[in-house]
Amino acid sequence: MLKRIALVLLLCLPFAAWAFVKQVRTLAPELAGVHCYGRICTDEASRLPEATRLFEEAVTYVQGNVAPIEELPRAIFCATPECSRSFGFSSQIAYTFGTHGVVISHGGWRPHFVRHELIHHVQNEHLGSLRNWLLKPTWFREGMAYSLSGDPRKRLPEPLQGYRAEFDLWYGRVGRARLWAEAERL
Repeated sequence: MLKRIALVLLLCLPFAAWAFVKQVRTLAPELAGVHCYGRICTDEASRLPEATRLFEEAVTYVQGNVAPIEELPRAIFCATPECSRSFGFSSQIAYTFGTHGVVISHGGWRPHFVRHELIHHVQNEHLGSLRNWLLKPTWFREGMAYSLSGDPRKRLPEPLQGYRAEFDLWYGRVGRARLWAEAERL
């Protein structure tokens, strides 16, 4: 009897994850109502050229200014509030799901937001997704993404401004050449 209950729970787990952890939808975005064209997905095909341009420019920027990207993630661009809600957005603009994908909400179609998420992708590639998320300080994760993405805002809301300032001090000491070696030590 206990084995049957365990089996039923195990079989229900993917459905529960899909229903309650919306970020899991990056694994199969087509099931969430978007169409994928290679690595880029969107809920409005008419905006595919814009999404493609934003993604390609962000990839070029991150590879030239931060680090090479080992494997390009899937990039999901929500053009509508409905799509954004489907992928779990409430107040945030974008997120990265491990090394699998980046998701941009309908309000996040700006170069620095896409670069920001690709920097998180690179962090996950270099440091490991769970290790980066659980063990690396927030000032490093978020400060690096805000600083190196070229975010044009002079002043971010706290605590983000503090994270960026702390990263900038640390980065000024370690430099680009030692970035990942020193990040391992954090």
